[in-house]
Amino acid sequence: MSVILVTGGSGTAGREVVARLLEDEHEVRILSRRSRDEGERLPVRWFTGDLRTGSGLGPAMAGVDAVVHCATTGGRGDITATRRLIGAAREAGAPHLVYISIVGVDRVAGFPYYGAKLECERLVEESGLPWTILRATQFHALITRFVRAQRLLPAVFTLGGGVRLQPVEAAEVGRRLAELACGEPLMGRAADMAGPEIRSAEELTREAVRAEGLHRPVVPLRLPAKSFHAVRDGALLSPEHADGRVSFEEFLAHH
Repeated sequence: MSVILVTGGSGTAGREVVARLLEDEHEVRILSRRSRDEGERLPVRWFTGDLRTGSGLGPAMAGVDAVVHCATTGGRGDITATRRLIGAAREAGAPHLVYISIVGVDRVAGFPYYGAKLECERLVEESGLPWTILRATQFHALITRFVRAQRLLPAVFTLGGGVRLQPVEAAEVGRRLAELACGEPLMGRAADMAGPEIRSAEELTREAVRAEGLHRPVVPLRLPAKSFHAVRDGALLSPEHADGRVSFEEFLAHH
């Protein structure tokens, strides 16, 4: 049994990693910016902390065998957070660091978040720690959240111009991350993980709109030119690694 810390353990990917690790009877710790909910009954050790400042990192990291880094600020703050995490890991005895990144971060210019994720990959690679990086495509839930965020607007906007996505189920990615954390460090990238289908962003959005019971037109938008060409040409896809089994339609049916 290993002691494994999951940063962002209450988030979309982190929750799935935690669930799988508990199934395999590992000792699991969660580091989160929010306090533990009173109704939370998972048998985990919960540490409240902030990766951006380093608060709470020392106690959470002490004695761990591996860290699965799922926490994200959604922007450039990820770079500071990852740098803080690496520093704490070095002081704690150099546990195996597993980092979740995104397919295409090195192929799409003009997305600040992707640029931040790519810089975080570089920090992990140069950390001096035993490490593994997994890139995954967009989660199914990202599409539905995007639609719900626009439910009060007169129309739902989406990526147009032939942009295709290959969404994957978060639970499947969580399972892969848990397996990687329990294995030997690859000192490199694991094989990408992508969903079973390649669909247009417009089509996926329309399905999500119907599933939400919304009656709104779907309006496709083009990305800025320097980003659009790479995305249109498949920068966000990984067809050779369509390892996910849950389709977007199946996801919608169950959620």
